[in-house]
Amino acid sequence: MEPVVKVSAGLDVHRKNVMATILSEQDDGSLQEKTCEFGTFLKNRKQLRRWLLKHNVELIVMESTGIYWKAIYSILERAGRNVYVVNARHAKNLPGRKTDVQDSKWLATLARFGLLSPSFIPPKDLRELRLMTRRRMKMQGILSGEKNRLHKILDDAGIRLGAVVSDINGISAQAIIDGLIRGESPVKLMQYVRGRLKVKIPELLESLEGTISERHIFLLRQIREHIRYLEQDLMELDQYIIAAMSPYQQQWEILQTIPGIDQISAAGLLVEIGIDMKRFGSMGRLASWAGMCPGNNESAGKKKSSRTRKGNRTIRQILCEISNAARRTKTQFQGKYKGLVIRRGHKRAIMAIGHKILRIIYTLLLKKEPYQDSTVDYESLIVQRNAPRWMRALQKFGFLPKVQQACSAC
Repeated sequence: MEPVVKVSAGLDVHRKNVMATILSEQDDGSLQEKTCEFGTFLKNRKQLRRWLLKHNVELIVMESTGIYWKAIYSILERAGRNVYVVNARHAKNLPGRKTDVQDSKWLATLARFGLLSPSFIPPKDLRELRLMTRRRMKMQGILSGEKNRLHKILDDAGIRLGAVVSDINGISAQAIIDGLIRGESPVKLMQYVRGRLKVKIPELLESLEGTISERHIFLLRQIREHIRYLEQDLMELDQYIIAAMSPYQQQWEILQTIPGIDQISAAGLLVEIGIDMKRFGSMGRLASWAGMCPGNNESAGKKKSSRTRKGNRTIRQILCEISNAARRTKTQFQGKYKGLVIRRGHKRAIMAIGHKILRIIYTLLLKKEPYQDSTVDYESLIVQRNAPRWMRALQKFGFLPKVQQACSAC
């Protein structure tokens, strides 16, 4: 193989140290190897940068191990070096070569021959915004857990409020729970009932008949205060994220034209995939990188599995939430869901819709055009394709009379 760079470097990054190896091709064709170990504090990172610049390294490669690579990447990025962060699976060592020195040398060797492709790393501003959007998702999960715990405490006390109200987190239910914490009677709590829930007042009175102790009240008070605190934090995060979208206003508004995507989910998608779709090359590569497309595993003409690969879990979670919202709209996504859910099930249908939405996002951001819903009726296409087979099956099992075919001699 012919090398594509003359001087390459491989970094084996850990929490406390970085093992670096430089492979440089000499004028006579020989290969010179230099290995050095550095710490991960700021002064050590600056020493690593000076050492790499001193040897005029053309390409630097490191594995995406946890979050430890981020500080190293940031300081090398500011130096204007060509840095690749690669998937560890793509750079897996051969058996019997598992040391830090061998790891860094192997990365430098692969980089020298151009056998590694870089992972997508968004610009610095979007990388920092990822911290905000991902923290919001984590806090949303904590908030949902606290609301479930509130429900369990009520059930433990024998109060079946959740069996009567459709949403225990609604305005009326929250006011009733706050009244329970203050020790008010069930009859007095009925003054907090609003809207259509008033017709269920007799059932509500029966559901509130329970044995609620001081310890139940103590836990309910703590959980309610924690829920209010989390909701306030989420509100502040939302305001910050929306304000941070001003440099990407055009792309952010384009994404919001797609059914099921609101301001926060549009921001989350932009932060994860960026605004430059040319980096991915095609919509298929974007879907593969995100782990949203079916896998390929075929041998000897037999298709063994179509399990999706491990990709960006954050994008997958956002797209699944969007798909669940989009399937309820009167758009092509509703027809596609109805056409798939019968034979593939809910989860696979949601993944298929998420895959389609991601491909649409690629096209819209590439052309910088808003979304326009097509007139494709996927449900009718499925029926047209499968109706003859369904009719034959119904006739076979006696649900429909068999059609008498005309004799050719008559």
